[in-house]
Amino acid sequence: MFTKPLQGKFGLTEILVRATPLMIVALGVAISFRSGILNIGGEGQIVIGAVMGIAVALHFPEMPKPILLPLVFVVSFFGGAIWGGIAGFMRAYFAVNEILSTVMLNYIAIQIYTFLIRGPLIDPKEVAYGTGVPQTALLPKAVWLGKLMRGTRLHTGIIFAIVLAILVFLFLWKTPIGYRMRAVGAEPKAARYAGVNVQHYLFLAMVLAGGFAGMAGAVEACGVHHRGLESISAGYGFSGIVVALFGGLHPLGIIPASMLFGLLIIGADMMQRAVAIPASIIMAIQGLIILAIVGSQVFLTHVAMREKLFGFILKK
Repeated sequence: MFTKPLQGKFGLTEILVRATPLMIVALGVAISFRSGILNIGGEGQIVIGAVMGIAVALHFPEMPKPILLPLVFVVSFFGGAIWGGIAGFMRAYFAVNEILSTVMLNYIAIQIYTFLIRGPLIDPKEVAYGTGVPQTALLPKAVWLGKLMRGTRLHTGIIFAIVLAILVFLFLWKTPIGYRMRAVGAEPKAARYAGVNVQHYLFLAMVLAGGFAGMAGAVEACGVHHRGLESISAGYGFSGIVVALFGGLHPLGIIPASMLFGLLIIGADMMQRAVAIPASIIMAIQGLIILAIVGSQVFLTHVAMREKLFGFILKK
């Protein structure tokens, strides 16, 4: 799992291909978690952002690349932002639990996406041939992300993701808005006492988190598949949460964390083919990582917990 992907060009490039959407989703998760609101709706935000970007690309195929490609990403961001903003608005102004709302919105988004790629946006060739495979037509080459290495799937999206990580770091730690968002996440009562509009920044955090997930969907559509498919998300919405936690909810820490999880995903696939161990073991590993992170945070931040543990060890 850990060594095979590092032994050739295919494995190394596929790690970065998988790390790209993970990184973008995790950056949005970091923004929301730092602001004190939990975004579990990445899956739905990815597919909504992807399908809106795909629809724009298919309806304006003759538009020049310098205009169409940024437009697709802007629309995808807007789509994900709307979907994340729904949960953020309900949490900020109606105290609706965001975990419940984002999970339920995932189901709605997936049904909308499935309906669109099976109906209004289905590839006309699938209808003509009678095969009915649920996928959109091939996107115009104007929105295809350029390849960084011949003969591989590695595309310029990885550069875009790294630049986004740097920008998010500057936004959260070097701007007044970012400071207020982190203040809201650290202690909302103190932030409100200091004159910060807590509801506004909770809503903004979910809008940005959803927008980043939407752009991750656009990266997958434009950089890897070049069309809309049923499995376009590949679980990145949930895996991105683990990546963000593993990266310490820090944009720069998320860069290596996403590459590590890209390694785990590719390694699990290779391991399944080589020694018949199910690739789903990666889900168990992700769960163990979450337990380790949460457990270490409790240990580091709660003095009473440390004293209790040390006392138990000394008695033994």
